[in-house]
This record gives sequence, structure tokens and C-alpha cells, in this order.
Amino acid sequence: MFRSSVLSAVLLIAAIGATGLAQAAAGARLNEFIQATRSGRVSFEQVVTAKSGRAPKSASGSFVFSRPGKFRWTYAKPFEQIIVGDGEKLWFYDKDLNQVTVRKLGNALGSTPAAILAGSNDLAKNFTLEDSGEHDGLEWLDAKPKAKDSTFELIRLGFNGAELAQMELHDSFGQTTLLHFSHFERNPTLPAELFHFTPPPGADVVGE
Repeated sequence: MFRSSVLSAVLLIAAIGATGLAQAAAGARLNEFIQATRSGRVSFEQVVTAKSGRAPKSASGSFVFSRPGKFRWTYAKPFEQIIVGDGEKLWFYDKDLNQVTVRKLGNALGSTPAAILAGSNDLAKNFTLEDSGEHDGLEWLDAKPKAKDSTFELIRLGFNGAELAQMELHDSFGQTTLLHFSHFERNPTLPAELFHFTPPPGADVVGE
């Protein structure tokens, strides 16, 4: 579930660029973000909290994306891991295990909201969208999956002006993933090789 939450966040951000909706406040901020951002580079801090009450798990790294559907999510701490979406396949590389997991991008997360979003150009088709007002200095938009078999109950997007500043993912097992974004660079020129992944020599490759 930890990996599913992370990949859901990645794919949701990558899918936002193909989205169209009309909402007040936070919905308008999302439209601004969509219209102004075709590629991006950002740093993130991540905290995953389990329902059991055990100590939260923290991680940090960087994220780059180029719409539609190409991204590279890199963990620097506590373990080096890379997630790459090349438009067709999703690659997950764990350096410590020297293992690569590869899947078709459309099937990467089964029937989760992120998998639906990865091939969709209409966020409102798959989610019920609700402006949840302003708090903690951010304007919030709630996205509730319409699919009854979704493993996610709620995805929340927090905007600071036209910038996506935070995301919260709440799954049906009671786990919450909180992502804080910083040092956002809008529309940088990104080399194509960032969105290609070749398994390192000797790595164990699992999947399709």
C-alpha cells in the first residue's frame, strides 16, 4: 500500500495536465496550474501515517514531469529509489535491492484512481470534485473516486495561489500519505533521457 499511494500521487500529478474542469476557488487554481504548466521540476517531503498508530515513515526527493504522462520521481532519503513513467511503461528501481519492477503504465495500479487517471483526459469523469475551502493557508480541492472498488477514499490537493503545494491521499486501509512540494520550477527544458529507464547491469528485473 505504501508503494501504491506513492504511485497514485505520481500518476495523479502527471494526469492533471490533461484535465479540464470548472470549479470555484481551488478548482480555478487547478485550471490556472493546468494552463500555465506543461513541464515542471519540484522537490518534495513525504510522510506516510498508518492507521495502526506506528511511527510515520518519512522520505524526500525530487520530481520532474513532462505532459502528457511522462515523469521521473526520485527518492534521495531514506533509501534511493526511482520511479519512471515513459508514456508506455512504469519502472520502479530500488537501488538497495538492485531490483527493477516494470509494468504497463495503464495496468500499473489495477483499478485504483491513479490507473484510471493515467489514461483519462477528464478528471471529473472519474472523481467527484468538491471545493473544500481555505485552511492552513491553502485552497483545497477534494477528489473522491467514483469507482466503488477503489482502494482510495479521498485525494486532496492544496494550492498556494496557482502552485500545487500539498497533496493528501487517504486509502481504504486507513493509511494517509502527505506530500509537501517546494522549489517548484515551471516549464523547464527537460532532456528526453530523463523519461527513459534502462535497468542497471546485474539488476533483477521483475514484471512485464
